Amino acid sequence: MDSFSSIMQEIFNIIMISLQVIIIFVTLYYFILSILGMHRKSENDEFEPKNRFAIVVAAHNEERVIAPLINNLKNLDYPRELFDVFVVADNCTDNTAYLAKKAGANVYKRFDEIKRGKGYALEYLFAKIFALDHTYDAFVLFDADNLVKDNFLREMNKKLCQGDQIIQGYVDSKNPYDTWVTTSFSIAFWMMNRLVQLARFNFGVSNTLAGTGMCISYDVLKKFGWGAHSLVEDLEFTMKALVYGIKTSWAHDAVVYDEKPLSFVQSCHQRKRWAQGQVDVACRYLPILLVKGFREKKWLYFDAAMHLFQPFFLIISASFIVMQVLFFLRPYYVNLFIDYIPAGVWQVLSGSVIVFAILSLYLDKKPTKAYFGLILYPIFMYSWIPIIIAGFIHRNKKEWSHTMHTRSINYEEIRAEEKVSTS
Repeated sequence: MDSFSSIMQEIFNIIMISLQVIIIFVTLYYFILSILGMHRKSENDEFEPKNRFAIVVAAHNEERVIAPLINNLKNLDYPRELFDVFVVADNCTDNTAYLAKKAGANVYKRFDEIKRGKGYALEYLFAKIFALDHTYDAFVLFDADNLVKDNFLREMNKKLCQGDQIIQGYVDSKNPYDTWVTTSFSIAFWMMNRLVQLARFNFGVSNTLAGTGMCISYDVLKKFGWGAHSLVEDLEFTMKALVYGIKTSWAHDAVVYDEKPLSFVQSCHQRKRWAQGQVDVACRYLPILLVKGFREKKWLYFDAAMHLFQPFFLIISASFIVMQVLFFLRPYYVNLFIDYIPAGVWQVLSGSVIVFAILSLYLDKKPTKAYFGLILYPIFMYSWIPIIIAGFIHRNKKEWSHTMHTRSINYEEIRAEEKVSTS
């Protein structure tokens, strides 16, 4: 019995040390990555508009927001003959199709109660556009609730001229100060834009698509197909393209304004869907990327694998914290955090979370009221723990749920608000 107990204790010790090594490595990696986001590479190249864009929007019962988006898109600062706007009214039971067509979009109606979701709707629309007599150089994807900065296509044209084939734009917020939830959600996106997306671009690894504000080369989509039908079709296509050796680039000045959920419950439903989808995509692509990384000896595949590992990392970290609270277990494992790492190191890392948050808001010139959102922001972030766990448990459920959008404002209102904030 003593021998068995010793073996079990040794196994427990190895498991706990392994968990701590994972936590330390991932934490330090993202700490260093965040530092890289403090600087912007100089991108002064200017290119004449030459690329022709097919702007695509998948909409499901979006009659409240679709017209302002179409009107916004028609007035982008880009030659009007070089882009067309397409909308797929997917399983709509309202006036989305009528209002989109009235606003000037090319509208296709789709009805399919079995193949439901944005991924299927986009695939349907791509097939319709591929069948047209004229071709395009790239697709640009937006959600129906979005508004778009007027230089967006010029920035994407520049990236395509520089040789990029898949590009993600800066996802800003259309309603950052409606509630504490929208402010917290906005801060999360602002920090992701600066500390992860821009940092990855500076580091030379692949960025990740964010579901909207995306640009994909016509040739890439024609050759490899869309084929992304998970609950996070953007992440799925990012990893699919990377497996084929095509990384995603970043356009920090190509801004799209996205509507954030008003209530905490709404945000939980949306984030749970994202968590389910990310775990699903991770289970399918994480092993492939690790193998590819070892074979080709390229860090961008390991970086992508670490991005997919995030839900598991959060579960591991939460589990270790619980273990730490169970004091009767302390004598049975080596605690690297206490025994081998100076307390000052963790104080610096813990403090950097707040410092990086403040710096990311400052560097991207967010207004003063955005900083007050940092007070409740930790509540929003810690709520990810039960959401990720729920997403892991329900990872095999693929039922698509629609997020209702109600913030019907136009681009001129966004510009007016930004002028007031920066004055």
